[in-house]
Amino acid sequence: MTSSSVLVINSGSSSIKYQLVDPETGDAIAKGIVERIGDTMGFIKHEYGDAVTEEEIPVPDHTVGMREVLRIFDTEGPSLAEAHILAVGHRVVQGGRYFDGPALITDEVRNLIEDLCPLAPLHNPAHLKGIDVARELMPDVPHVAVFDTAFFQQLPDKAALYALETETAEKYSVRRYGAHGTSHQFVSQEISKMLGRDDLKQIVLHLGNGASASAVKNGKPIDTSMGLTPLEGLMMGTRTGDIDPAVVFHLQRVAGMSVDEVDTLFNKKSGMKGMTGESDMRSVWGVINNTSDPEASKRARTAMDVYINRLLKYVGSYAAELGGLDVITFTAGIGENDDDVRRELAEALAPFGVKIDVEANKGRVKEPRIVSAPDSAVTLVVYPTNEELAIARQALTFA
Repeated sequence: MTSSSVLVINSGSSSIKYQLVDPETGDAIAKGIVERIGDTMGFIKHEYGDAVTEEEIPVPDHTVGMREVLRIFDTEGPSLAEAHILAVGHRVVQGGRYFDGPALITDEVRNLIEDLCPLAPLHNPAHLKGIDVARELMPDVPHVAVFDTAFFQQLPDKAALYALETETAEKYSVRRYGAHGTSHQFVSQEISKMLGRDDLKQIVLHLGNGASASAVKNGKPIDTSMGLTPLEGLMMGTRTGDIDPAVVFHLQRVAGMSVDEVDTLFNKKSGMKGMTGESDMRSVWGVINNTSDPEASKRARTAMDVYINRLLKYVGSYAAELGGLDVITFTAGIGENDDDVRRELAEALAPFGVKIDVEANKGRVKEPRIVSAPDSAVTLVVYPTNEELAIARQALTFA
């Protein structure tokens, strides 16, 4: 048993993900998830050492879900009473203009997170459920909120502001907040350590079902692809990414779609899923390589071309904003595991002296790895993100 640990909680609308982290080594001592909260039957998966425990039991609400998390630690280990928990770190998607770093959760902070629910209606209310229950059940340790948007509070106004009429923008808090900031901050800092430089001009590509890019100069973010919401930016698993805002008006007027219908279309039915029928990149490649259905293969290849082209546009614009480029880092599920996406982007950047090492790039990457050729003009790195460790380390600020 470790001498100290941090319990990291990521509460979703129908789930609670958790991880007990050793903040010194970065190891996950134990981890798990409670899913299908509110359904007839919930599902719990708990991993500790080599043991994996799975249970199906009723989990009617987050209070029961959090109690089940504490119970399964007691029954399956490790004992939280012996884990010397220094703090509980809670992931919170939207911190608005209030938070530019981690915050000790007081009643005032909790209420500010609630005030920000209109900016993240799918996320902040769910985080609050986890926060409220965890504070009630674990009152003797500090609870700390770590915000996805905090890192990007440092964005300069020229990147953070929309060209929207100022009074309206300020009244309704319309600006670019970004997302995945905990990952972008962690990865960019680790790359600086890895390469032994704090003056890097780097682009971080956090590519998962949700995807975002950031430009980081001398350790500070200068731009990011997500905006007021996580819809803006790159093409994603089910999200459109950048799209002409007038498409909303067009669909309302011509198709008679409501605001909610357009919202659902853009966020849940578009992106890779909308263009190919598949949101998982592995399945998309399967369709591309399926010669028995040439039409589906062609559609999927076109979708992949759109995906790569969107990456290319952001890399190009960020390189210009940075005034040069030292490093491109791939992280998150697709970034770490999809060597074809990495290769195709590198090939598209070949006119600028970017060269990939085909052998080094092959396969899934579980440890940090340079995948560019020695004579590449830009260093290409795959660096597995660890948001739980980043949250744990930030939570220790208040331990």
